[in-house]
Amino acid sequence: MTASVHTPPLPQGPAQGQQGGLCIRGVGKRYGQNVVLEHIDLDVRPGEVVALLGENGAGKSTLSSIIAGLVRPDFGQLTWQGQPYAPVSPGDAIGQGIGLIHQETKLLDSLSIAENVFLGRLLTKGGRIDRKTMEERAEAQLRRLGLNVPATRTVGTLRVAAKQQVEIAKALTLNARLLILDEPTAALGSEETDHLFAQVEALKAQGVSFIYISHRLEEIARIADRIVVLRDGRLVAQHESSQVPVRMLVEQMVGRSVDRLFPPLGQPQPQDVLAVEHLTSATGAFSDISFSVRAGEVFGIAGIVGAGRTELVRAIAGADPIKSGRVSVGGRALRLREPSDAIRAGVVLVPEDRKGQGVILKDSIADNLSLANLDRLSRSGWLSPGRARSFAQSAIERLGVKGRIDDSAGRLSGGNQQKVVISKWISRDPKVFILDEPTRGIDVGARAAIYEVIADLARGGMAVVVVSSDLEEVLGLAHRVMVLARGRNMGILDHGRATGVAVMELATA
Repeated sequence: MTASVHTPPLPQGPAQGQQGGLCIRGVGKRYGQNVVLEHIDLDVRPGEVVALLGENGAGKSTLSSIIAGLVRPDFGQLTWQGQPYAPVSPGDAIGQGIGLIHQETKLLDSLSIAENVFLGRLLTKGGRIDRKTMEERAEAQLRRLGLNVPATRTVGTLRVAAKQQVEIAKALTLNARLLILDEPTAALGSEETDHLFAQVEALKAQGVSFIYISHRLEEIARIADRIVVLRDGRLVAQHESSQVPVRMLVEQMVGRSVDRLFPPLGQPQPQDVLAVEHLTSATGAFSDISFSVRAGEVFGIAGIVGAGRTELVRAIAGADPIKSGRVSVGGRALRLREPSDAIRAGVVLVPEDRKGQGVILKDSIADNLSLANLDRLSRSGWLSPGRARSFAQSAIERLGVKGRIDDSAGRLSGGNQQKVVISKWISRDPKVFILDEPTRGIDVGARAAIYEVIADLARGGMAVVVVSSDLEEVLGLAHRVMVLARGRNMGILDHGRATGVAVMELATA
């Protein structure tokens, strides 16, 4: 199908024939002199999925926040179901049938799954909280999303992917007529994504509308009816079909020609740097895993969520306990009791939970970089501020981090936060560099930059391990791909044999 493209200016005034949906006309937002949204016109019809694309900073989050009642526009008008719409809070928006699933989960770790799902609208019976009904409804929704855990479980004990599924279940129980999904599959694997899409299709059939934000462009063709592209706060393109070449979308998002997303693979060296032999988890997450990674090789690990991928690389990095087996670097067996043992041996890990485990959000870029390198920056137990600042400046220039060393990490975009995490470990000149979900929630432009960094690490002789739920990503980056299923190694595919079909056949065997 050929996609038709419309560029601004778009039709003004009330949407024709869209009284049952959302109509946005001339909406804009400024923060001081900074214009983050400029004259946005958009319709969302009942029972359709509109994909909202753009790089970080394009205005997607601001527009979503306006629709969801988190932010008030400075100018423009919105109508919802044929009536003027100007929510003053998220609760106001939810009360009118519009909900937002945030990219970063907003759950309370100390509460149960059921309590989180029904937070602010607890069910009661006879004047008391009806926990049984809440737990039954929460578990039923989670099962539809492919997560079979008791709703009495505390959220803080869940992995990132499971937390995202709880966040989605919470939104789906709102009985909303319009849901904004912000990177809902960023932490999900293919099977969990399929469950979510099935729920979206079922709700579409009931007239529920969706605004779908994702950096996984291959998903857009599957789930979206139309595509809207933002760049620098402006609506630059609309496609009346989701069947649009990925390259066209990328070029519209970044405003320039993109030759290729994945850098060319170099040739690995013959010697093994990392050797994993019959490794078994102390918690039962994986069993009898063996593989090796050569100098200059990018080794991918694929599999559906729950296959044991994250637990495996955490064990190799000394963060999770090992029951049996051996990890060797450069032919020397490691005794892994804690992460510092792996770090001293030259094994570093960029974790999947960037904000929770990768950076200290309230601290400056300089402090984040220095904390991982205190042994190299301090002299006789004293840290020189000047030396630390010089070190931090060199580190961010090396990877092109967009920010000043005194900026807090929490103010950076996801892509720049990830570059800070990578920078602090590159500075140690490790032998083995492990990245777990390296581009989760990162826009296309920053993603290409991260890919180039990964290729540079391999070209520099490091052994690089990449874990990703994005099958296209792991296939595009890796020389070889190991597929895990239920905690076991189902096979290792060379680059020429590693296709999406081959990987999924092993992952679901």
